[in-house]
Formats: sequence, C-alpha cells, structure tokens
Amino acid sequence: MKRFHDRADAGRQLTAALAPVADPRAIVFGIPRGGVVVAAEVARVCGLPLAAAVVRKLGAPHQEEYAVGAIADGVRILNPDAVRHGGVTPEQLASVEKSERVELERRTGLFAASLPSVSGRTAIVVDDGIATGSTATAACTALRAHGPARIILAVPVAPARWLPDPDVVDDFICLHPVRDFWAVGQFYTDFTQTGDGEVARLLSRDLPAPE
Repeated sequence: MKRFHDRADAGRQLTAALAPVADPRAIVFGIPRGGVVVAAEVARVCGLPLAAAVVRKLGAPHQEEYAVGAIADGVRILNPDAVRHGGVTPEQLASVEKSERVELERRTGLFAASLPSVSGRTAIVVDDGIATGSTATAACTALRAHGPARIILAVPVAPARWLPDPDVVDDFICLHPVRDFWAVGQFYTDFTQTGDGEVARLLSRDLPAPE
C-alpha cells in the first residue's frame, strides 16, 4: 500500500508527528539525497534551518542496494549479520569502503562544506525511510560527536522490528512501522531518484539561519 505521493508529501506528514516534540532552536538534517527533500518540507513548515548529514551506504559488492554498513565523517558502522549473509569478504568490504569514501568526500564538499553548529541544540535527522538502519545510525553517530543536546531521528517509514541504538538517538519517530517491509520505495507513488542539483537547491533556500 502506498503511504505517500512523493518525498515532499512525506515531509509534510512527518511534520505533524514532530509538532509535539518541536524545539524552536532545532536544526533539521536531511540525509542526501532523498532524505533532504523530506527534511526540506519539515524545515519549511516548522521554520527551522536545514542542513545535510552526509553519509554513504556500504553495499554488498554484487547487490549494491543491500547495505552491510555505512560511513560518515569519522564513523564506520557495520552490520555483522548482513556482512555474513551477503558473503562479503574483508577484501571486498575494503574495496567498497574505499570507493564510498571518495563519494563521501565529494558530497561533503558539495552539501556540507560549512555545517551550522549543533552544540547544545536539538538535531532532527530526517531520511525518506529506513531499510537496514545503517545510514541513519551513521548519520546520528557522526552528529553526536558535535555535542547536540538531543537527537531526534524522524522517518516516514521503517521496518516495525527496527529501533535505533538509545546511545545514539534520543527520540525516534516513524509514521509507519511496517511488518512486511521490502524496500522504502514501495511506500511512495513517486520515488524518482533525487539529483545533486535538487539537493543543492533545497539546501540553499532562504530558510531561517541558526541563532
């Protein structure tokens, strides 16, 4: 069953769920690429600044969409069960990580060269959905190192069995925890891939600046 027309629609729906925990000094961090589209609507409706939490999935060598882990600035998250299930060797994992770190650096320069300070503030981390949780965990772990008072992970959809590490995420909001979960895109009518240009445009919009 489709739950959202597109990512902007998901962001508007997510905003209503975030209202009870809204913090007027929060910063909304979208996970590029698609998560930034959802996050932009949250930031727009709530009147909050928008930034990017850059992270890269580590996909299995012959099945890139199957995440065995993720990386962010100073962070490496691995799912041992996924590594084992995917039959990924240490050499293959090293090769995938080397390639993804190049892309991580490129996207950081493009989307997050100058991040607002989140120290002592609430960080709302938004993605378009969670499949394995690796990228969301990596993004929140990287932000935790910058001293936020609180991290809220907010997503439109995720597997019902998945919960974030309480040492990494203070609050988790998911509009639709789904038991029979296959892929994030199955819950969107329009799940068109988001390009770099759209992400850059959304991040440069005239949103409130951090105080």
